[in-house]
Amino acid sequence: MRPHHRPTPRVTRLLGSLLLVAAAGTFVAGAAPTPEVAAEEAARKARPLGEVVPAPASVAPGGSPYRITRDTRIRVGASQEVRRIGEYAAKVLRPSTGYPLPVTASGGQDGIRLRLAKGAFGAEGYRLDSGAKGVTITAAKPAGLFHGVQTLRQLLPAAVEKDSVQPGPWLIAGGTVKDSPRYGWRGAMLDVSRHFFTVDQVKRYVDQLALYKVNKLHLHLSDDQGWRIAVDSWPRLATHGGSTQVGGGPGGFYTKADYKEIVRYAASRYLEVVPEIDMPGHTNAALASYAELNCDGVAPPLYTGTDVGFSSLCVSKDVTYDFVDDVIRELAALTPGRYLHIGGDEAHSTSHEDYVTFMARVQPVVAKYGKTVVGWHQLTGATPAKGAVAQYWGLDGTSAEEKERVAAAARNGTGIVLSPADRIYLDMKYTADTPLGLDWAGLVEVERSYDWDPGNYLPGVPASAVRGVEAPLWTETITKSDDIEYMAFPRLAGAAELGWSPAATHDWDTYKVRLAAQGPRWEALGIDYYRSPQVPWPAR
Repeated sequence: MRPHHRPTPRVTRLLGSLLLVAAAGTFVAGAAPTPEVAAEEAARKARPLGEVVPAPASVAPGGSPYRITRDTRIRVGASQEVRRIGEYAAKVLRPSTGYPLPVTASGGQDGIRLRLAKGAFGAEGYRLDSGAKGVTITAAKPAGLFHGVQTLRQLLPAAVEKDSVQPGPWLIAGGTVKDSPRYGWRGAMLDVSRHFFTVDQVKRYVDQLALYKVNKLHLHLSDDQGWRIAVDSWPRLATHGGSTQVGGGPGGFYTKADYKEIVRYAASRYLEVVPEIDMPGHTNAALASYAELNCDGVAPPLYTGTDVGFSSLCVSKDVTYDFVDDVIRELAALTPGRYLHIGGDEAHSTSHEDYVTFMARVQPVVAKYGKTVVGWHQLTGATPAKGAVAQYWGLDGTSAEEKERVAAAARNGTGIVLSPADRIYLDMKYTADTPLGLDWAGLVEVERSYDWDPGNYLPGVPASAVRGVEAPLWTETITKSDDIEYMAFPRLAGAAELGWSPAATHDWDTYKVRLAAQGPRWEALGIDYYRSPQVPWPAR
């Protein structure tokens, strides 16, 4: 057995020194970090300043993040409209943070500040400055402040969208965002004719559109399968023409009060409602409601199928134009926005001569009631009114002749809104296995819906003629809000970016990463979405 040796004095001193060093290290490690170290740690926890959809025009990260706390105030100044935007922001942030977030007119440099000021922002642009003391959103108009609030939301963790208290922390990365839209028309269309959707369902979609800075809600209010807006002078349009839908369900219609509420709610989210009454085709619901609108004076039965192109108003009858005048007059009176959509597509049962005659008589009626004409791009086969907007829904395979007709109208002053069906028709299937949707325009996965440039999409159309983009959602197979969301998301976000972001930011490889970060946000909001394999979604 080896003898036990006591340590020598030299070894004892060495061990003591090591213990002192270890103790000192423990003390340093447990010490409160310096302000500089704390700021760096917070900055690492904050979401990247540019991880936003649509991509901002300019992002300059830097400095310390701002942390929303129980003491944060939302400062709005004296403007009642700015106060309303502040209350909207507080309503979004309070449930998840659990903080009171009072909205106050009192001055101060801290907290979340919403400021109106002259500057190079345009009607919808804004500047967001974030630092340790607070976040300031500055805009020339309230719409810009509202869009800035949407960016603020996306700079916070996705859990901020939940309706119960979450742990946080609620950090907004330091730096400056300068932002304004590429196009003034950034739209989404909802077909409420094939299947009817309630006021609350439309409001839910409006809230989802607002998050991505969409500013037009195009409501397709009439078609063969249903008439969805009350018209006092022609009451059977709604009560009879609105009594069914695709597949034979109960249908429904909006009273004038319902429609006004949709318009009001959309305006509170800075969306302008563009109502559409489709004519002279897609009119079976109207023809079934009033026999005199038919050339033979016989009302057809209500229609619940999905065929197109078989119906037409009687172009030669004076009563047709009495009907058109009454409908446009009443609808224009309910609609504060600038535009009224008169459809004009797939009028296969109307001769070309009758179509031209009809459009020549109807477009001045729209102007008479103070609105600007919008029509599907077939309107360019007639003579578009001065200042009219044509909505192009063709495909890559649309004939060169038809594309040139649209381009010629654009060169002659007609504005163009781009809604190519094989790119941003939200009712097209993603893949052959998609349980909802149609495929007549092809399969439209997420990359295809995003990877095109509105500025040079149509040959011969001057860039100055392009008013923007719009993503339509037709509802032959769509019956509930979950269906809307599954088909709209994630493609709607890409359409919104095409309308808002500078062309220089357009890049699929970087976009898909920013898009992937939206997945947890949609889950927090209860949005059902398609988890495309093309997008690197975070693991659940």
